[in-house]
Amino acid sequence: MSAFAIPVDLSTPTGGYVYDRRLIDASGGELTHLQLPGDWPHASDTDRAAAVEALKDIGPTIIDGLAYGAFTPEMIASLPTKPVVLCHHPLGKETGLDAHESAIAIKQEAAVLSLAAHIIVTSPETKRTLISELGQDEARITVAPPGLDYVEAPARLDKSIPEILTVASLTPRKGHEELVVTLARLKHLNWTARWIGPVDRDETHFEAVKAAIIETELTSRIRIEGALSGEALEKAYTEADIFCLPSRYEGYGMVFAEAMMRALPIVACDAGAVAELVPPRAGILTPVNDPDAMAEALEELLEDAPFRDMMGDAGRKHALTIPGWDETWAKVRAALEAKS
Repeated sequence: MSAFAIPVDLSTPTGGYVYDRRLIDASGGELTHLQLPGDWPHASDTDRAAAVEALKDIGPTIIDGLAYGAFTPEMIASLPTKPVVLCHHPLGKETGLDAHESAIAIKQEAAVLSLAAHIIVTSPETKRTLISELGQDEARITVAPPGLDYVEAPARLDKSIPEILTVASLTPRKGHEELVVTLARLKHLNWTARWIGPVDRDETHFEAVKAAIIETELTSRIRIEGALSGEALEKAYTEADIFCLPSRYEGYGMVFAEAMMRALPIVACDAGAVAELVPPRAGILTPVNDPDAMAEALEELLEDAPFRDMMGDAGRKHALTIPGWDETWAKVRAALEAKS
């Protein structure tokens, strides 16, 4: 049995923590959750010291990258056994950091990753990034992509006004401000937009996004609903016509797989691992920070229902090839056994 050190409540509705939770479930009891104290990756010195002491007492460990990248090399070196690390994406890739802050974060994370027994990542793109930008050894990295649950394809609804769905935490990296600019270019078309996801991750950013919606006079067309799960989230997918999320970087992008399983055409940025997950026949990928290109892609789908259906069907066909969580756990388990 191994402990999985994760710095949040497992019910947190973000892709990275859904991965963590589903991995624990798939392990059948071989992984147990250890919640670390503090606000990671910005934990205080006291919280980081307390986390290190907790890790010293539990033996073999996987540490989630949101916490691991914020430790110092001295802290990791003090542990009795080298941990395995789950890196969803480098912390230095988070939007909102200036070039200097990003470089410091990349350098620190590279130093602590070099002390890990092994590194698990969720996509080949993240593996390449750790090798090329953080200097990690390819032989020390295992790719274990997220699983995907099968669901029945929802019946398409005959609606006069298409709905554009976005599911993501309202943080700078997810690109909601860019999406406001994009949608403002489409006022001449019929559409509504529904945004689902936590809104309490970055209060300053949330207020800036709300101000942008007011300024562009889109308050009657964009609904911000906060986090949903279970049947409520499933209903949102069922009622949508297009899935759009202009993330500036993704280490994998589980939500795109979820949308494709539900036969939704994708509009997104060609950022990080998105192009590896979303094939050209299933979505339109545009450059990062290019509202004109994204507006053009959305207009094409909004104006052509048969094209939407064709692209949605192709996405579902691709999603059905994605393995389940048992295979994800098998890859992680093999890495743990090889390093035990």
